[in-house]
Amino acid sequence: MSPIFQDHIHCMEAFFSAGGVVMIPLLIMSVLMWTLIINRVFFFRRLYRRNMSRKTALAHVKVSKLPDPKKYRGAVAMLVNGFLRRRCGLTEVDRFILDETALVLISSLNRYLTLIAVLAALAPLLGLLGTVTGMIATFDIISIFGTGNAKAMAGGISEALITTQTGLLVAIPGLYMSGFLSRRAENLKQRISAVGIYLRRHV
Repeated sequence: MSPIFQDHIHCMEAFFSAGGVVMIPLLIMSVLMWTLIINRVFFFRRLYRRNMSRKTALAHVKVSKLPDPKKYRGAVAMLVNGFLRRRCGLTEVDRFILDETALVLISSLNRYLTLIAVLAALAPLLGLLGTVTGMIATFDIISIFGTGNAKAMAGGISEALITTQTGLLVAIPGLYMSGFLSRRAENLKQRISAVGIYLRRHV
């Protein structure tokens, strides 16, 4: 292990120990939030890429041909693939199957988005909790040693500031990514709904 890497590890350990016990749930929350964000980013990226047009989707539906996974892997291809695997040949029933397939696909787009937004909103509240515990520790020291011992007071003040900073550092990019992913999900929902309505007219 290189000395530079060891120095970084020691700095991180000192940072987290100075932040107090609130840093542990903040770290867990941050790891969980970014795991879900990365999952959704790659999921939406796959749905945007290698998509098929309405006419291509209709051509596949008319001949009951499953989309080639090497050529088409987007949201429309998933809709066509899910519908063709379940269609029965009766017009009215097939329309219901198409609607249900579109609804299932649209509902899958919302997965984890609410949890990401909740975790991002909770981060500054945990930071505020760390601020409160840090100030309580500072006042405890003041009640024992008075205001003359600045070194003893520094631990509580640093805990208050570090947890606030960490909470904001987790929350700000988390809220941005939550909004970004929600916009991507809405765009995909509109695309799937539009293609579903188009196919329904020709089924």
